[in-house]
Amino acid sequence: MTPRLLLPLLLLALAGCTTLPKAEMRAAAGLAEAGRAAATSCGDSADPACQAIASPLLDLGEQALAASTPEAPRHHVTLLDRGQDALIARVHLIRAARRSIDLQSFIYDTDDTGALVLEELLAAARRGVKVRVLLDQLYGLPDPNLQAALSGAHPNFELRLYNPTFNEARTQSLQYAAGILCCFRKFNRRMHTKLLLVDGTVGVTGGRNIQDRYFDWGEGYNYRDRDILVAGPVAQAMAANFEAFWSFERSRPAHTLKDVARRLVRAGGVPAHRLLDPARERPPRVLAMAAIAADGAAVHERLAPLTLPVGRVDFFADLPEKHTGETTAHEDASRAMRDLVASAERELVLQTPYLVLSRPARQLFRELHQRENAPVIEVSTNSLAATDAFPVYAMSHKYKRMYLREMGFRIHEYKPYPTDAPIDVAATGALGPERATLPIFGSGSAGSASGPVPLKRAGIRVGLHAKSMVLDDRVGVVGSHNFDPRSDNLNTESMVVVHDRQFAGALRASIQRDMAPENAWMVARQEKPPVFSGLNYSLGKASEKLPIFDLWPFPYASSFELKPGCNPTAPPDPAFYRCYEDVGAFPEVDLPLKTVYTRILTAFGAGLVPIL
Repeated sequence: MTPRLLLPLLLLALAGCTTLPKAEMRAAAGLAEAGRAAATSCGDSADPACQAIASPLLDLGEQALAASTPEAPRHHVTLLDRGQDALIARVHLIRAARRSIDLQSFIYDTDDTGALVLEELLAAARRGVKVRVLLDQLYGLPDPNLQAALSGAHPNFELRLYNPTFNEARTQSLQYAAGILCCFRKFNRRMHTKLLLVDGTVGVTGGRNIQDRYFDWGEGYNYRDRDILVAGPVAQAMAANFEAFWSFERSRPAHTLKDVARRLVRAGGVPAHRLLDPARERPPRVLAMAAIAADGAAVHERLAPLTLPVGRVDFFADLPEKHTGETTAHEDASRAMRDLVASAERELVLQTPYLVLSRPARQLFRELHQRENAPVIEVSTNSLAATDAFPVYAMSHKYKRMYLREMGFRIHEYKPYPTDAPIDVAATGALGPERATLPIFGSGSAGSASGPVPLKRAGIRVGLHAKSMVLDDRVGVVGSHNFDPRSDNLNTESMVVVHDRQFAGALRASIQRDMAPENAWMVARQEKPPVFSGLNYSLGKASEKLPIFDLWPFPYASSFELKPGCNPTAPPDPAFYRCYEDVGAFPEVDLPLKTVYTRILTAFGAGLVPIL
C-alpha cells in the first residue's frame, strides 16, 4: 500500500475514534426519549392488530415446561428446512407474543423480509410486548436514518448495535480498509449468533439472517439453509445468553452512535422513515405472508409434520467475553463442537458452506481417521459454482488432498442448480411472463470475491448455507457455527444439540438429500496417471504445505458426476471410476482463467485462512 493511500486511511481511522460533543449526545438521547414518550400504543383497543393471536405453536413452550422436571426435560423441536416455513414461523411467533421478544442477528436487511419482520416487531411493541433487537453493526440495518427513526419509535422497542468499530451505524467502504489497519482484531470480531426468542419459552436459531435470500425471496440467488425451532426449558439458556450480549459493553443503543445522533439533532426530533410509514404500499407477497402467519391453526397444521417431541436438548453459545481476547473460556460453541466430533463412533455427517478447517480441527479429524475402527465422515459443502464466497472456496480447494487422504472425508459439493432442493421456486419472484426471457440466476458479468461466479447456463441458483451435524444417528446439531477458523476464533456462535434418534434421523435424511447425486458432485482423487503418479502426489503434497508459492499445477482431486444406470458409491470401491464421470475441478463455472484465479488464491492466500 502506497504512503499516499495509507495516510488518508489512517486519518479516517483516527476520525472514527472521535466522539460527538457531550451536549450533542445528551440532546440526541433526549430527542429519542421524547419520541418514545409520544408514540401511540394500542391500550384496550379491540382492533385485531392490537391483540396477540392464538398460537398452538407458541403454546408448545408452556406445555413442555409444565411436563418437564430437572431430571427429565421435555421439548418440542421443529426442523425448518424450507425458507418459507422459517419466515412463517418467525412472523407468526412475533404475532403471538404476549410478554417479550428478543431478536439477535448478524445481517438484517431492509428488503421485503426485513421490512415485514420490523413491522411485526413494532406492532408487537404497540400492543405491550417488550421488544429488544440486537444486531451486529456491520450488516444490521446499516442506515443511520432508519436507526434514528427506530431509536424513538416506541417505549417498548429497543435497538442496540454490537461492536460499532467506528462508533457509527454505517461503515463506509474506506472504513473497512481503515479498520484492518487500525484495529484488525476488534474489527473482525463479529456477533454471528442468530436467535428469535418469544415469551422466554420458544426459540428459533440456526443459519438464517433476516434477508430475502434466506427465505426463498431472492431473485438472483437463494440460500439452502436450516433453522430449528425449540419449545421448552432450554429457552432459558437462550434467554441468559441473549441477556449477556444485551448488557455487554460493546452493545450500544442506536441513538448513541455518531451518525444516528447527528440525524436526531439535525431533525430536531425523531425523523420519519418510509419503512415506518403505516400508509406505505406493501408488495403482494408480504401481504400474503402476513395473512398466512396470522392463522395460528393453519401454521400449526403446516409445521406439525416437522415437529417432534423430544427429551434432552442443549444450547451451546459463545459469550461476548470471547471478544475480550483474554481467555478462551467463553468459546462454548467451539469447544462443544469439538467434543461432539470426538465422540463420533460409527458415522459423522457434517454440513457446512465453507470447508476451511482450523489447525485444531484438522488434528481432531486426523485422529478420528487414524482410529482402528474409524467413523465414516460424510461432508456436504458448496461447489465453486454454488458458493458466494470465492476466496473461501479457493482455500478449501487447496486442501482437498488433505481432506480426502489424511482425514478420510467423503466430500459432496452442492450444485448451483440442484434437482431436488427445499426451495420454493415460485416464491423467489424469478419466474413469470415479465422475466421469462431473462437469464435468471445464471451467467452474467464477471464474478467477484464477494458474490457467486458466472455460470455456463441459466437456472434457479442456490447456494448452501446450512450448518448442521449428525453423530451416529443419535445426536443432531443445528446452529450458526461454520466449523471454520472464523467461527472458532473471531465470531460468536451458537448451536442447538438434540439428543434424540428420531430427530437425528430426520436431520441426517435432510443432509443426505443435499448430498444425493442429482444435487451434488462427489469429490474424489483423480484416476492415477499411468506414469509418475507417485512423483505427482509427492510434489503436490509438498507444494500444498507452503504458505506461499503453492503453484503445483496438477490437482489431486476432481468433481465426479454419477453416470445413468449406476448406483451411488464412493472410493475405494473399484466400481467408482466406472460409474462416475470426471467433470473437472470447477463444473458449471463460466469464469475465464478460473483455474488461474483459484490457483493464485491458493498460492498466495494461505495466510487468510485464520480469518475465513
